[in-house]
Amino acid sequence: MSGASQRGTILLEAARILTHQGFEGAQYLLRLHSPRIAARAHAGSFVHLRCAEHLPMRRPLSIMRADPQAGWIELLYKVLGSGTEALARRLPGESLSVLGPIGQGFEAHRARPRVLALGGGVGIPPMVFLAEELSRLGGHWKPLVLMGSEVPFPFRARPSHILVPAVPDAVIACLPALDELGVPSRLASLAGFAGCYEGFVTELADYWLSALNAAERAEVEIFACGPTPMLKAAARLAARHQVPAQVCLEEYMACGVGGCAGCAVAVHGPHGVAMKRVCVDGPVFAAASVFPDA
Repeated sequence: MSGASQRGTILLEAARILTHQGFEGAQYLLRLHSPRIAARAHAGSFVHLRCAEHLPMRRPLSIMRADPQAGWIELLYKVLGSGTEALARRLPGESLSVLGPIGQGFEAHRARPRVLALGGGVGIPPMVFLAEELSRLGGHWKPLVLMGSEVPFPFRARPSHILVPAVPDAVIACLPALDELGVPSRLASLAGFAGCYEGFVTELADYWLSALNAAERAEVEIFACGPTPMLKAAARLAARHQVPAQVCLEEYMACGVGGCAGCAVAVHGPHGVAMKRVCVDGPVFAAASVFPDA
């Protein structure tokens, strides 16, 4: 879908805050009653919301979960500046102006059911959304979600009930909500958290991929969201193991709907390099197209 045609599907909604929960590391989980956006949201899409009336610029936040029946969406964010600082002070019952859902999301391919989802920090939300979408689709899919963070995770980790072959035995910490869905997940950190892999999430992914045989690896596709160095590492990982990869980019945005082109990035294709807007042409791109030297 082109940026121009996508604008007709972007909705403006006054979303009521249902819950707003704070976690260590200045992280917040925000649930909004936003039924029209919830009905159209998909893994990799995001919203552009106004954090406070006195701040004219909106902030882009990835959608972590959506319930079309109940009409809510969940957003995970970290306080990094004046906008998210103001957002952190908003209370349940208040309304926020929200544009969304925006963006080209992840596309899983049936020929590669072993979905390896890598989330780093505030790049975790699209991975949770993707795993939940695949879980609803049924048994063909075999997602594995690996998440990394250097601050405490924004959930209470616990030992997983799901065995993951090819992961070190001591690495047992998981996201409980995914465990309850039957989706295996594991955590990585250099901060020494109990049950976590001691290293980067891409190193844990490399450990898992290296243990697969050729037939198993032929069923793998990598999906990643997080800081740019992590995405580059994911692209190198995909190239080394000869598996395809999709990355969800994080960029500063002004309009968020493709008008200003302030979020444009160079994308390499068969006909050369083109400038693409992360907001509506992305935020998901083939890893090799944005990191061709990985």
